[in-house]
Amino acid sequence: MATKKGIKVSALAEELKMEAKDLLKQLKDLGVSAKTSASIVSEEDAKAVRDLLAKEKKQEEKKIEEIISPIIPAVPVKTTRQITIFGDINVKDMSDMLGVKPSDVIKELMRLGILATINQRINPDVAKQVAAIFKIEVISKIKEEEKEAVAVQKDEAKHLMHRPPIVVVMGHVDHGKTKLLDAIRKTNVMATEAGGITQHIGAYQVEVKGKKVTFLDTPGHEAFTALRQRGAKVTDVAVLVVAADDGVMPQTVEAINHAKAAGVPIIVAINKVDKPEADVERVKKQLMEQQLVAEEWGGKTVMVPISAKQGTGIDELLEMILLTSDILELKANPNRAGTGIVIEAKLDKGRGPVATVLIGNGTVKVGDSFYAGGVSGKVRALINDKGKNIKSALPSQPVEVLGAQSVPVPGEVFRVVHDDPTARKLSEKKRMEEEQAKMLKGKVLTLEDFSKKIKEGGRKDLNIILKADVQGSLEAIKGLLQNLTTEDVRVNIIHSGAGAISESDIMLAVASRSIVIGFNVSYDGGAKLMADDKGVDTRIYDIIYKIADDVKAAMLGMLEPIKIEAVLGHAVVKQLFRYSKVGVIAGCIVKDGKVLRGSSIRILREGKKIYDGKLDNLKRFKEDAREVQAGYECGISTSGFSDFAEGDTIECYEIRIEARKL
Repeated sequence: MATKKGIKVSALAEELKMEAKDLLKQLKDLGVSAKTSASIVSEEDAKAVRDLLAKEKKQEEKKIEEIISPIIPAVPVKTTRQITIFGDINVKDMSDMLGVKPSDVIKELMRLGILATINQRINPDVAKQVAAIFKIEVISKIKEEEKEAVAVQKDEAKHLMHRPPIVVVMGHVDHGKTKLLDAIRKTNVMATEAGGITQHIGAYQVEVKGKKVTFLDTPGHEAFTALRQRGAKVTDVAVLVVAADDGVMPQTVEAINHAKAAGVPIIVAINKVDKPEADVERVKKQLMEQQLVAEEWGGKTVMVPISAKQGTGIDELLEMILLTSDILELKANPNRAGTGIVIEAKLDKGRGPVATVLIGNGTVKVGDSFYAGGVSGKVRALINDKGKNIKSALPSQPVEVLGAQSVPVPGEVFRVVHDDPTARKLSEKKRMEEEQAKMLKGKVLTLEDFSKKIKEGGRKDLNIILKADVQGSLEAIKGLLQNLTTEDVRVNIIHSGAGAISESDIMLAVASRSIVIGFNVSYDGGAKLMADDKGVDTRIYDIIYKIADDVKAAMLGMLEPIKIEAVLGHAVVKQLFRYSKVGVIAGCIVKDGKVLRGSSIRILREGKKIYDGKLDNLKRFKEDAREVQAGYECGISTSGFSDFAEGDTIECYEIRIEARKL
């Protein structure tokens, strides 16, 4: 209701389809004085309210669109033409090749969860998804110069030579890992370290009986679990140091699980046997509980009693390392471009970015162009583990590499390429891929993922890291979960222990694609934040059987349902009727069971199947029938078959879907 002065609040509320009290609040926010629904506001103030509500509605619609768009499934389409791209392509060039507006490409990228500008580059996999929406197929090719740089060189047997084994030394804090390396290298590393705890991954090469062996010294302290995990990934043999007087400790178990996840053979060095309280047999029994059975007890794990302090047993341990590496037949081709793994990296004030690289294959020389993930550079200097400058580094050799443009990420593959432009181009490509991967980042693995995994042909192992408040609960839950294992799906407990969920557990979950389950425990330190950042599915329970129910439900989701054929009945053709509009109708009598319109049928002649299809039309006299029971006559016809003959048997059946049971 309009007046000379303006419009009543009640009338404006009715126009805007909102409560008068809500409108009064909006007016108050705009600084308009109106106390009751009978108050009058000016046309100018009314327009301001209308504009504000229209703007809010538009923003709300935009938010809904942003939420819904990424989850709208792309409809499979038949491609009409092909385009060829070479590596990454920016949005503008992509739109030109597709023959659409750049805004249309950006819109489809948003549906995929990627916010891109007109000049942003997208990788070939994303380009293929976008092009498919416009019925265009993308063929991705590598330019010849890049193909030559990134091609995996197949090493001929004649070029392969023996390479030194890479050995990781792992175990619980204070069990003597660094002391052992100290005894092997005859140098005192310990004196330079704060608090006697190794502060970084050190890589050292020593000579044993004329043969070289590369050792990685991984930190034993819990705060450096991530570094220990990287150490286990790049090695050939793991030496597990266990103190004879202390036995198997929580970090010993973590080290075992990291080594198992990396798939490397384990040699156990039982240290401190010189101490009066040392009990080697007790340690062997504890290791047996971790599925490490000593050779003398009928197992396959080499266990060597040593004393790093007195130097006893060291020679025997080295012999076992050499013997194990000989069995592995470790070989590499030194006459090719070098590749390796960045095991540590730092920014040095005087030298700039410094990367510790463990060479895996080929040779790295001073002057080589390289890239490691999103970082490129040119080898300015190579420094070996003894601090000396060298001109080249061979397979299994650890070196510090100077010359990177920035600090690379540990764990990245280090590759030598032909020239600087190629190195820059490939590192930029890798960086873009990493950025886009972050945009599309999802969970590492969740229980809900398993039904999808099985449809995609994924594995049927459900990896679990289990933590409980006390050992008794832990054993009960382990027994309960392991009893769920079937021929189709296996519950694989990667690691278990009493205590809070730690950052170490989260890192192991990332490495082994596991789910972390806790019972009556909390998170330790930054474990929860790390789990959210890494996308690890962590679940905490206070009822044991709820754990079993959730795991069982996930396992059932992994199993494909069973298709069972159920025969409904049989009918015999007695007479044929031909109609110009309908075609041939088989006059039948139902011998047993029933025939059902819309069900599947087989037509059998003299015991042989001559047709398999659908029962399209079923009649009882002249009326359509849904089903006809045994003993009654009926007329049957199908659009896919008309060559009926008297005496044919029509078998009516249906396919039933039944859920698999564990």
